[in-house]
Amino acid sequence: MSQELPPQAQNQMSQLQQLQQQAQSLAVQKNQVESSQKETEKALEELNKLPEDATVYRMVGNVQVKTTRDDAIEKLEEQKENLSLRLQSINRQEERISKRFKQLQEQLQQSMGKQQQGGQAQ
Repeated sequence: MSQELPPQAQNQMSQLQQLQQQAQSLAVQKNQVESSQKETEKALEELNKLPEDATVYRMVGNVQVKTTRDDAIEKLEEQKENLSLRLQSINRQEERISKRFKQLQEQLQQSMGKQQQGGQAQ
């Protein structure tokens, strides 16, 4: 196997590596979003246990701001919805990358098969 890969196969290998890096990056993002989602759900559970007139503080940047329980719940529900949408987007991206990865693998295998057949004919 001392033969060098043809340019098309080299290009396909490069694309496979890029897709693999993208998949790894998406996996990290997905873990972060899922973690944030769990934290948000836990905070909502705790807020729902409080009486309606309870004093609640929420983080706004680096500052804690006094708010109502209902307002804090509303903000967390919005955050939960945004995280859910982000997770759906990541899942769709993962599916596209997976499909493209499989296509490239098949193309590369075909290219390598043709190269080996061509090498044997000589």
